[in-house]
Amino acid sequence: MHLELEQVLQKIQLADNPECPIDMNSVFAALKTKLKDIAPLTQLESTQKELNTALTKYPKLVEKSFNPDISKAYRNVDFDRHTVNQIIASHFYRQGMFELGDCFISEAGESESAASLRSPFQEMYQILESMKSRNLEPALNWALNNSNKLKDCGSDLLLKLHSMQFMEILQKGDRHDALKYARTYLAPLASNHMAELQKLMACLLWTGRLDCSPYSHSQLLSVANWDKVAEELIRQFCNFLGQSYESPLGVTVAAGVQGLPPLLKFMNVMAGKKQEWQSMKQLPVPVELDREFQFHSIFVCPVSKEQSTEENPPMLMLCGHVLCKQSIMKMSKNSTKSFKCPYCPTDIDATRCRQLYF
Repeated sequence: MHLELEQVLQKIQLADNPECPIDMNSVFAALKTKLKDIAPLTQLESTQKELNTALTKYPKLVEKSFNPDISKAYRNVDFDRHTVNQIIASHFYRQGMFELGDCFISEAGESESAASLRSPFQEMYQILESMKSRNLEPALNWALNNSNKLKDCGSDLLLKLHSMQFMEILQKGDRHDALKYARTYLAPLASNHMAELQKLMACLLWTGRLDCSPYSHSQLLSVANWDKVAEELIRQFCNFLGQSYESPLGVTVAAGVQGLPPLLKFMNVMAGKKQEWQSMKQLPVPVELDREFQFHSIFVCPVSKEQSTEENPPMLMLCGHVLCKQSIMKMSKNSTKSFKCPYCPTDIDATRCRQLYF
């Protein structure tokens, strides 16, 4: 199409040349014929028709994929408003949104005690900001003050921070200062981390030319190593505060997003039975969540196929197999007679079964 138009334009430009007269009527007639053969308008209409068809189906697909009324899966649950407010405020603080957290506490009418969560996380973010500027001093001070706790939980964060500080000094080309730092801070850790310290000492031989050393692509000089150490610091900082590494509010919302679709589907099936839904003690349908949301072991009785509860706990039989208490009581006629284990030929005395705790 583009080529035909260019040819016509060239002929029009030559129309005023008396040496090669051109019949413009024939030129436009030929162009019209070619355009008719190519049929660009028909092609455009065909494409537009396909687009209109797709757009017509789009609202239905959106409505099917996104249920606007998620309140169908809502249940009336009593909760402590103060606790929920603290969880929300803590989420803001642990994300570094201190002004927003203060504003929330103020508007929620919470006492100053709720704001006590602010100070620890503010200290953590000050340390992280310093690390972004390659200043490890605040992180080292915190790790030294908590060295016993780090040792008790098996963390080598202090070693990693000292190693990074050693490499920072060495990269500046000052071998003497690096060796002095190693003798002061790394030598006391040698008994438990000899292999790591040997690598660091070998780097002294490459002072001023670490980029050419065998360690140029190792973790010692990796930029990503700073991110890993910062992540470890956050994890241990939250651990010492009695907080989880992940925000409880963030985990709850993410798990709820995964669990909401099957619940909405169930409620559509149970239309008109809202009261029954409100009174259920456990979910009537399986809700599969990713492993990151699985924090506790769950036992399902292989006989009754019911999940164990406080009233119906898992019971260990003498043969080593486990059933729920109600199944054992039913099979033993309320502990009045022995019964055979469903999985082996052992005779079971219900009175000798012991409760398991997960």
